Amino acid sequence: MDSLTQIVLGAAVGEVVLGKKIGNKAMLWGALAGTIPDLDILASPFLDIVDEMRWHRSLTHSFLFAFLVSPALAYLNQKFFAGPNTRWREWTHLYLWGFITHALLDSFTTWGTQLFYPFSNYGVSFKSIFVVDPLYTLPFLACLIVVACLKRDHSKRPFWAWFGIGLSSFYLLLTVVNKFYINGVFEAEMARQGLTYSRYETKPTPLNNLLWNFTAESDSVYYSGYYSLLDSEPKIKFHAFKKQHDLLKPFWQEHKLQQLLEVTEGYYTVEKHPTGFVINDLRFGQTTGWEDGKGDFVFAYLMSTQQTPSAFTQRENDFKTGREMLGQFAERIFGK
Repeated sequence: MDSLTQIVLGAAVGEVVLGKKIGNKAMLWGALAGTIPDLDILASPFLDIVDEMRWHRSLTHSFLFAFLVSPALAYLNQKFFAGPNTRWREWTHLYLWGFITHALLDSFTTWGTQLFYPFSNYGVSFKSIFVVDPLYTLPFLACLIVVACLKRDHSKRPFWAWFGIGLSSFYLLLTVVNKFYINGVFEAEMARQGLTYSRYETKPTPLNNLLWNFTAESDSVYYSGYYSLLDSEPKIKFHAFKKQHDLLKPFWQEHKLQQLLEVTEGYYTVEKHPTGFVINDLRFGQTTGWEDGKGDFVFAYLMSTQQTPSAFTQRENDFKTGREMLGQFAERIFGK
């Protein structure tokens, strides 16, 4: 999830663990705990694009990191920053649950989270919530603002902290329910249109949980379509994208290519380019033109084959086009 959401969640954890003893400072320390896992981005300038994608949400988002680092940070807090009423075990709980809740929440988004790193690089991804969802974050934030305005010993502080956690958790559960319903809609519509597939994925579009995208894989193409919970009827127009995976056969043994394709979870298409190929990651949809299947894909990578081994760069997106895309999504959310 986005940084603000993780700060809010971490602050709530801090309040629940140490709010009675140190008041609003607990939320500040909790917010720090909720931010630390995303500091893995500091390594980005030293990594190429493929390694950067594989590194993000790996070590610092793992259970191993949470269990090993939390006691060490707790020791530093207890030694240098803690008041006389706090204990090392309480600081450990603050960091431990701050790290774990951060990683678990990220697991509900589209980008995989390597919870079991380094024993497995599998990215857990339930794909039920977009990485930025105001309906998850803003009510939660409002509850914590109420908490911050109350005195440390006020009897309502725990209520508002837990209410915020409960409200956000209920919304997260609702996104999972929506996903199961959406899956059924897409499956039925594919069957009605006589389209076959070997697997599929569904995920919400930006900033909402009403409009969903569907991507299904068949032998030679991927099918993509959109459905809003506010649509008057489940008639979905699917667009087909040719795989063209065979274009990469001469380079199949290149390690970086294999790593990149692993990141895409196998949902990718290939296009020819003057300097090599463009590899489109289908999991995050398209920019403007998405409803007609004509837009550029949000995440696309240029594979330059003019050197050995091939070099990879990410294609930059036009922010103006991004704003237009969000406007189109906003209109489509309300159904048709």
